[in-house]
Amino acid sequence: MKKKSVFLLTLLLTLVLALAACSGGGKESSKDDKKKTATRSFPMEVKNEGEPIKGGVLQVALPSPSPFKGIFLQEFSSDTNDSAIMKFASNILFDNDGDFLLTDTGLASLKVDADANKATVKIRENVKWSDGEPFTIDDVIFPYEIIGHPDYEGVRYDDDFQNIIGAEEYHDKKADTISGLKRVDDHTLEISFKSISPAIYSGGDGLWSAAVPKHQLKDIPVKEMISSDAVRVNPVTLGPFKFDKIVNGESVKFVKNKFYWKGEPKLDGVVIKVVSPETLPKALNSGTYDIAVDGFPGSKITQIENSKNLAILSRPRLAYNYLSFKLGKFDKAKGINVTDKNAKLGDPKLRQALAYAIDVEEVNEKLGNGINTRATTLIPPAFASFHTKDMPGFTYDKKKAQQLLDEAGYKDVDGDGIREDKDGKPFTIKLGAQGGTEVLESTIEYYRQNWKEVGINVELASGRLMEFNSFSDKLKKDDPEIEMFFGAWSTGTNPSPKGLYGEGALFNYSRFVSPELTAILDDIDSKESLDINHRKEAFRKFEEYMFEQATTIPTVAVTELIPVNKRVKNYNVDYANETQYHEIELTAEAPLKN
Repeated sequence: MKKKSVFLLTLLLTLVLALAACSGGGKESSKDDKKKTATRSFPMEVKNEGEPIKGGVLQVALPSPSPFKGIFLQEFSSDTNDSAIMKFASNILFDNDGDFLLTDTGLASLKVDADANKATVKIRENVKWSDGEPFTIDDVIFPYEIIGHPDYEGVRYDDDFQNIIGAEEYHDKKADTISGLKRVDDHTLEISFKSISPAIYSGGDGLWSAAVPKHQLKDIPVKEMISSDAVRVNPVTLGPFKFDKIVNGESVKFVKNKFYWKGEPKLDGVVIKVVSPETLPKALNSGTYDIAVDGFPGSKITQIENSKNLAILSRPRLAYNYLSFKLGKFDKAKGINVTDKNAKLGDPKLRQALAYAIDVEEVNEKLGNGINTRATTLIPPAFASFHTKDMPGFTYDKKKAQQLLDEAGYKDVDGDGIREDKDGKPFTIKLGAQGGTEVLESTIEYYRQNWKEVGINVELASGRLMEFNSFSDKLKKDDPEIEMFFGAWSTGTNPSPKGLYGEGALFNYSRFVSPELTAILDDIDSKESLDINHRKEAFRKFEEYMFEQATTIPTVAVTELIPVNKRVKNYNVDYANETQYHEIELTAEAPLKN
């Protein structure tokens, strides 16, 4: 243990000094100089030579420093690792096109009557679950009854969900059913909403986009579902593969689902294992895995980009990294976020200063190998219609950070180089962040040095970087130990930010709400926004308002890297033409070695 600590300390010191040297010995670059773009790019598709073999097992690596939680039901899951695993056994109802709008090519189709505030969901006939039971509209209704149930403790009961007529009454035990759900027949559901906006065409407005096997879960109390075998041990699926063996937190073995509605998968099965990002390059080069899903770390790209057995694909990810501040709490009884006007980090100028002080650009370039870019808004660039390209963002600017701190009243009273608070008292911020990899640890240490350079003392909450699951739990529970934190969001295909920043959004970890923000979010998802130009302007207002308030600071616009072994016949990651898992073929019995 002591040797490891010494090694990490040496590594951190080396990397931090290297970063400082790259910045010109601490002399900050101009704002324009720091606006860097990605310096590496890769294709979205690969076609490999060779005749496909019959069957075979795809070996999949899931890069993560932490074990997966193993909650394999969309209604309860909020973990990206679990989500990546569930894609192989998906219960998702709707397909999306290249613009992330719902299509009619999936398990269900959607027809919207905006004038009547109604939508009709019609599912395909003669579809079966992986256990052979028929798929009916009851499996589409049941998840609404789970999420809206008074005993439901997940994160999906939010402002969006409450847009369904009768959802609140059902949740508050004032009704036995959700009145806005009308079962038309075995394959058709009509949903009545309080209002309909363009968000519904991306799976928003309260429309739920996943099915649940009611025949398996109906007799399990909602409060007990999350820990049940039906969720954690033997989930039933509509996807191309079905769960065969789960080693909790470590691996999942899938076998083909012979009832899959799109046809029998060409593979015999899939094995997905959690792999440390530190050892992943070696494992890929040695032919242990075929694909790394959910994000190969850019910091490791130089270890595989010239490997003869691999092709590297990339695409803009529907995700971003961020820095945020705890500004209140979630009132569980009322189901809303409540902002504390006297929060320690309540001054927008202080938050802006903390954002300008960190040199994200240098970290992206030197530790991330130029794969990612600095994010400038809370709308990922992949949503091209709504991402404002000319937003300046919080580009590294040390002088501006110092100026804002002076204006906010945080000054170095005793001359020790560290600023006191507005009352002249010692001032320290407790930072929460995930650890687990050398790059994560080096990055956080570098940012702490950045803050120290402008006179702000930042200490790690709990005295150390945290394991992901522990860190996540502390954020959800508004642990007072965390005052500022780094995080990341995978947004899904709905660009609306209401589910992350709304008054009733459990995912709104900063707990910042205001009448102005609520009005902007409502406008984004309003009938007026059925006019695309109106909606674009509403998104711009959101981006500008959040930039001014600086409650959540976008830091990294993420580029997803997908290494693919050359025994995989064809693979495409373009959102408009993505390879379906049941279509994957292999050209050899085992992954090729470098």
